[in-house]
This record gives sequence, C-alpha cells and structure tokens, in this order.
Amino acid sequence: MYGKKVKLRVLFLALFLSSVILIVFLILQSLKDNVIYFQSPSEIKSLIELDKKKIRVGGMVKEQSVFVNSEEVNFIITDFKNEINVIYSGAVPNLFAEGKGVVAEGFLKDKNYFLATKILAKHDENYMPPEVKEAIGDK
Repeated sequence: MYGKKVKLRVLFLALFLSSVILIVFLILQSLKDNVIYFQSPSEIKSLIELDKKKIRVGGMVKEQSVFVNSEEVNFIITDFKNEINVIYSGAVPNLFAEGKGVVAEGFLKDKNYFLATKILAKHDENYMPPEVKEAIGDK
C-alpha cells in the first residue's frame, strides 16, 4: 500500500511530535513549582481554601497603618475594597511608604494575616533615578 519512504516519514514525524509534546510537558511541570502567584487582598478574602504555597500580595499601603518596632514592620495592604495585615521582619526598601504601591512576597497565616519574607516597593511611571536626573540637569 504505502512505500517504505512514506512509512519512515510518518514514523519520523510521529516520533518528532511525541518528543516535542514530552519536552513541553516537562518544561511546564518544572516551571509550575517555581511560579509565585500574585493576588490582591480581595482575591485572598474570596479564597475557599488556604494554600501553603508562597504567594505575592499587592496593593497600596494604607495611610497611617505602618507600625515599626525593633524586630518587625506591621502594615496593611489595601486594594480599596479589602485589606490584609502584613508582618515583615527586615529592612524595607527606600520607596516603601504609606499611600504607595507595594508587593509583599510570603505566606498566608489566614485570610487576614500575611507573613512577608520580601517586600517589593513599586514606583510610579514618573520615577527617575537620581543619577539620571543629575545627568539631564547638567546638560
């Protein structure tokens, strides 16, 4: 019915496609373990079941919610609908301030408390590093 060349081509094509599918599957499986999901306080409040995986919570630092003591920083992240209390031990970035955007990476204790392991402060689109500002100002 089919010649030897056609059978070899079909076999080669089938092996090639199955190899590609296997490689893509293995890559996606390895990436799944390294993905950190970003959630807002409203999304956390609507969770049915708490997961013990590391997540990122993002929003604005609520005005007059930052309390600093010698060992930790406590503050509230809000998306203007819901809020979550954040506890962080360590130094916060220079851009961290009340009323500014922030992303906290860590683990949920429950739907109201978040233990942060890393704080990422966000800046607005008008931000310019001081070195660049000086270079533009000199010219």
